[in-house]
Amino acid sequence: MNAMEIKEFQQAEAQEVKEGIHGYSNETNWVKPENPITLERLEWFKDQKLALMMHWGPYSQIEVESWILSDEDGDWARKDVDWTSDYEEMKREYFGLNRTFNPFRFQPELWAEIAAEGGFKYLIFTTKHHDGFCMWDTHTTNYRITGSETPFHAHRYADICNHVFDAFRSKGLAIAAYFSKADWHSPYYWAQGMERSRDTWRGPSYSPEEYPWLWEQFVDFTHEQIMELMTRYGRIDILWLDAGWVKDSDQVRQDIRLGEVVERARQTQPWLLSADRTVGGPYENYVTPEQTIPQRPLNVPWESCITIGTQWAFKYDDQYKSGREIVRILMEVVSKGGNLALNVGPQPDGRLPAGAVKSIKELGAWMKVYGEAVYDTRVCGPYFAGSCAFTSKGNTVYCTYLYESADEAVSKVVHIPYQEPVSSIELVGSDALLQVERTPEGVSITLPDCELNGQAPIAHVFRMQKGEEAK
Repeated sequence: MNAMEIKEFQQAEAQEVKEGIHGYSNETNWVKPENPITLERLEWFKDQKLALMMHWGPYSQIEVESWILSDEDGDWARKDVDWTSDYEEMKREYFGLNRTFNPFRFQPELWAEIAAEGGFKYLIFTTKHHDGFCMWDTHTTNYRITGSETPFHAHRYADICNHVFDAFRSKGLAIAAYFSKADWHSPYYWAQGMERSRDTWRGPSYSPEEYPWLWEQFVDFTHEQIMELMTRYGRIDILWLDAGWVKDSDQVRQDIRLGEVVERARQTQPWLLSADRTVGGPYENYVTPEQTIPQRPLNVPWESCITIGTQWAFKYDDQYKSGREIVRILMEVVSKGGNLALNVGPQPDGRLPAGAVKSIKELGAWMKVYGEAVYDTRVCGPYFAGSCAFTSKGNTVYCTYLYESADEAVSKVVHIPYQEPVSSIELVGSDALLQVERTPEGVSITLPDCELNGQAPIAHVFRMQKGEEAK
């Protein structure tokens, strides 16, 4: 891999990953699946709306994710590396974190209870991040949670993926297995003695075209790991693939023959969705905006992955979004046709951070009352307008009127910019009668006096029935 090839690849990747944040595929790159089972599962996916995402591994001990291993990304990734300036030593220290990772306070059943209480419908769990550490009992490497060097290997919950997946399934949540296609620990990807062995970057340390035999070993290694997850860990609903730079591109070809292994997995799990993020094509069944919400509705299945705190991994002094903030994010996402994957990073001892749990429970309390405006809904114009988020279900249209803070004044009359005729309007969660008036701008709704006392709620949710309006 010469300097020109590397420069071209880096320029292309700048459009894909910037400071650890991936862009997302253009709608035009989405390929509608031909498999009727996959199409049916995409409709299921669009019903779910809310996922709990978890980034967890040995890196939780240092509050810094695996991106610090890439010298190319050091300018932004290493801003919190304050214990050394010797980055070769830092890499050795990082890869040795497995020897101190001992989450003995891990309680998968409690995690699942909290997720169910929060209203989550599926889990996205990091089986392996770019650093290559495996959170399942893989037979491909000793760099795993059940490896002899990892103190947790003798614990009754040592096979973390197994116990997490079982616990969440028992609460009715579906399972998405996050898997990094890149593996910076693998000697078949970051091979020693190659051009980029020391001056690391997110790609392989060699050119796969110059060393095809070595690349084939990596392909076999990757396929074996994916098939372990697909055949030994029960029902998996989604294979959520990260590291979008691992693809058959024109810059640096990294063809892992993904279609081959996905179709092989579907022989066992025919319902499997594949999210080969930022790549496009037939195995990116839905697109994945990261830490952002599209400005307009997308005409393809999609899911925004957004942190409940400020970063993906656990951080001791992290600041967590409130239930009110999360509901606003959720309703903007859902009103534009997407799902929200809300990420929390568990602590190195195995507990969920108290601040994150508090916010999740606030979200769950709201969803218990107003979830009908979220789950199983589809887009409805005018989508997200001002303080209003619109969703629909059959002949029912929901308007979620959001308040930015508890101190915001609640007006006696609420104006809804909905122009279509409605036969009735109800306030979800209340038996109070509403006075409704059609206006040139939409609909004006007079709230009952009981809704004007105290602090502003997170939202008022109106249930509107389509139909001929009373004269």
